[in-house]
Amino acid sequence: MDKDGLLNLYRQMQLIRAFEDASAQQYTRAKIGGFLHLYNGQEAVAVGASSALNPDDDVVCNYRDHGWGLVRGSTAREVMAELFGRATGTTGGRGGSMHVANVKHHFWGGYGIVGAHLPLATGLAVAAQYLGTGRITLCSMGDGSTNIGTFHAALNWAKLWNAPIIFMVENNQYAMGTPYEIHSPVPMSRKAASYDMYSEDVDGMDVMAVREALCRVADRARTGQGPSFLNVITYRYRGHSMADPDVQRSKEEINLWKQRDPITSFASNVLLKKGVTTAELEAIDAAVEAEVDDAVKFADASPEPARDTLFNYVYQQPVENMQIDGSLFKPPTLYRNGHAR
Repeated sequence: MDKDGLLNLYRQMQLIRAFEDASAQQYTRAKIGGFLHLYNGQEAVAVGASSALNPDDDVVCNYRDHGWGLVRGSTAREVMAELFGRATGTTGGRGGSMHVANVKHHFWGGYGIVGAHLPLATGLAVAAQYLGTGRITLCSMGDGSTNIGTFHAALNWAKLWNAPIIFMVENNQYAMGTPYEIHSPVPMSRKAASYDMYSEDVDGMDVMAVREALCRVADRARTGQGPSFLNVITYRYRGHSMADPDVQRSKEEINLWKQRDPITSFASNVLLKKGVTTAELEAIDAAVEAEVDDAVKFADASPEPARDTLFNYVYQQPVENMQIDGSLFKPPTLYRNGHAR
């Protein structure tokens, strides 16, 4: 990659880190409701993986999704507004933290049910294969998802159909607060071997290692060599969610992983050795902080969804007697094949 490309990887990781720190702050101020799952520590995974994909490749992930939304085409303003539940958010304030999505950029979003998005991602890959679009699908999940029936069904179908899909485990080594060795009896790579699927272990704290691995398996998918499985070993610095007191992990363990921080390691091991100056990095840091501050102000000033849009996108065919403030809801005219009905 050239200098600009490398600096963009750094900028994206810093943007995610700053965005998540601001999200945590806004959650404590009750600006964000519901659950909030933060991505601190895992930035190299989304950034490195996305950099190896085409803009129109399909991406599906679990509910730790803010960073994915940012690298797949949504602005910090749009994602923060979605967390605030505002009409200017990525899904008009209807999805919130766990359901950031961007259809225009083929980001099908965070998914709130653990493991349930894997068959959907497999379906996207089979559709691309059937239609000959040339797109591939990246399906990201947590390590806890690999113990669920939909995981095994999706890998089985993908291998049978030779689907152009990459199953990527963001293995932060904890399913909520349960360590991997307690919730799973076999090494992660053996789960792919059960389906005779190509697999790799990847250093998820190294953005370039993630990028290089994704380039390899993306090429396999595009050339008809079928699905791949990546066990990307990473670590989250915060608890499972903001509601998690995170008492299962020791401070010593967390601090040990922070010594391999993906952002500072990339800066010192790659960028500075490539001739990037400290002043250039500091300028990016300042610009990112300003972008996130602007996103918070934008979200806070944005309107909530209008009440008369309450039932939009809920029913294809609205049912009778739905009311808003005691008045019957009059749905907009729906069309099928160009004809009103």
